Amino acid sequence: MRNGEWPDFSDAGMQAGFRHAKQLLAKLRTMSTYDEGYRAVLEALIPGIPASAVICPPFHCDHGHGIILGEHVFINANCTFLDGAYIRIGAHTLIAPNVQIYTPHHPLDYRLRREGREYAYPVTVGADCWIGGSAVICPGVTIGDRCVIGAGSVVTEDIPDDSLAVGNPCRVIRRLA
Repeated sequence: MRNGEWPDFSDAGMQAGFRHAKQLLAKLRTMSTYDEGYRAVLEALIPGIPASAVICPPFHCDHGHGIILGEHVFINANCTFLDGAYIRIGAHTLIAPNVQIYTPHHPLDYRLRREGREYAYPVTVGADCWIGGSAVICPGVTIGDRCVIGAGSVVTEDIPDDSLAVGNPCRVIRRLA
């Protein structure tokens, strides 16, 4: 999916990847950020995660290896990151509870959906952002640096740097710089 190809969800390698992520996520659900072993599980789930980045359990994702975090990223509890395509989050960004980031996108044609067709478009959140609680970020969206996204917003289009954006659909209501 990350190369723009149709996925084959029956593929043994893809199923092994899902299984690996789900087993690590199950372990993570029984831990706090203070527990011994927490960091090892997190690093096994998200290879290359910076030591300064924190993800509070429970956390949900499809693969884990499609999530790329900058230094000092904080992700609060009960977030869902569907990482069929890459999800990149810049340094010093704060993600509130219940935020959902989706990269998968299903075809509008029901016949293709019946075939199990699915696309995935990357999501990028810039550095020094604050994503408010229960916000939803849709496939293919880029949020610029130093943005604030209001709680409950549904981000369907790109948001430029230094923006305060809110609503459903999410719209820029003022510049922050």
